[in-house]
Amino acid sequence: MICTVFILLSVTLALFLYLKSTYWKRNNIPTAKGCYPIVGHLLPVLAMQKTVGVLIREIYNEYKDCSMVGFYKGLVPSLVIRDPNLVKSVIQTNFSSFNMNGLHSQKDVDHLLAHHPFFTVGEEWSNGRKRLTYAFTSGKLKILFVTIAGVCKKFQDFLDRRLSSNDKYEVELKYLFSKFTGEVAANASMGIEGRCFGDVDDPLAFDQIGQSIFKPNFFTRFIFIFIGLFPSLNRFTKIKIVNEELEQTFRTLVKENLEHRRKESTPRHDFLELMVSLEREEGKQLPLDALTAYSFSFYADGFQTSSVTLSFIGFQLAMHQDVQERLREEVKSVMEKHGDVLTYESLKEMTYMDQVISESQRCYSTLSIMIKVCTQECTLEGSDGLKCRVKPGTEIVIPIYGLHEDPRYWSDPETFDPDRFSGERKHEIKKMTFLPFSEGPRMCVGMRMALLQMKSCLATLVKGYKLELSPKTKLPLKLVPLVFLSEAEGGLWVYVSKL
Repeated sequence: MICTVFILLSVTLALFLYLKSTYWKRNNIPTAKGCYPIVGHLLPVLAMQKTVGVLIREIYNEYKDCSMVGFYKGLVPSLVIRDPNLVKSVIQTNFSSFNMNGLHSQKDVDHLLAHHPFFTVGEEWSNGRKRLTYAFTSGKLKILFVTIAGVCKKFQDFLDRRLSSNDKYEVELKYLFSKFTGEVAANASMGIEGRCFGDVDDPLAFDQIGQSIFKPNFFTRFIFIFIGLFPSLNRFTKIKIVNEELEQTFRTLVKENLEHRRKESTPRHDFLELMVSLEREEGKQLPLDALTAYSFSFYADGFQTSSVTLSFIGFQLAMHQDVQERLREEVKSVMEKHGDVLTYESLKEMTYMDQVISESQRCYSTLSIMIKVCTQECTLEGSDGLKCRVKPGTEIVIPIYGLHEDPRYWSDPETFDPDRFSGERKHEIKKMTFLPFSEGPRMCVGMRMALLQMKSCLATLVKGYKLELSPKTKLPLKLVPLVFLSEAEGGLWVYVSKL
């Protein structure tokens, strides 16, 4: 009897595994090589040999003649789409069928992420996005720029102190730019001092308190990547992405700030003040949890993604002195027209800076992939005739690295060339092959704020200082496994010197 039950269970399990592992073959979709039982194609990722982004890029490059390629995240069938028209279908044309992101948060576990537009869907997503969009109109950004300009002065003073007794200051770029974006996040989100530019690193500074999320230890990194690869399992494991200490810190800061602001009428130049103004317009108070979550979203998005992007831009400027000098000349020329003062209007005129930022994002996008989840059955048909009836729950992977480096869309893609994005040439860029902020309804809501703070930081830096590559930077760059965002192994080290 026991033997019979065992045989039946074994046969059932074998049949289940067979059906799972042949899903794409039965649906006439090419399947990536390197699939193993149970772990699917993720063995190199789980063994910490490569990042998920690098794995997907390899799949992208291996199937040059296919519009889509199937692979397995463990036992879960997922689909890599290679055709820009398919990308458009998923994130724009058929958005209603793919309106959920692949990374989920558990509302009863991660309260600070509960209202973040990245993690929400439906009406909750729409309401949250509207509130954050309200803060990033041109008029509101001009208000926030007052705060950013103040951080630029702190940044300049910090560098001058480092160079007061030395000709050169050797520094890791992400460490340096995290101070800038951390201070902006503190000042511009809640109008408080970020304490990021002290001469000694302060554990309570805003560039430090977020490291528990963004620079976790080995074990936490593994847990985070596990959640990212198998988000549905977190319904049972209940692992918090934002730790309890950081959550309570933000809750306390927002609560204390709100108590003062709702009693006073002194204007502030920060995000929380804009949310309070929105309350007055709507005639009702937003719940503390919602305001805390929105403020945290502002902090998390602005702090980490912008510092990562800035670090790769700084690396490119140090590697390409001609680009750095051309950018410096533009900054100086534009600022001279504005009384040698950095203004909101002057930043809009720095078009070569826009080109430099875009080309750096093409070479080293902050996110290596995007994952969308099918919520309503939909047929995807590639330009090569491949057709797939996508079922609800299926993950669609958009390979940002692959699209950004494909020689079919970019001539000599390994060369850093900001002029690709010049007014004369940017019309040549095929739509949906450049996705640093995504596209469609779920396009990054904070894009304009991110560009504003990055351009302010770069203008301050190149106008008064020179960047040169330090031998500590390991070339060619190798991306670190087990991190959500792009990060170079060993860091991006430069020498900063005063002009």
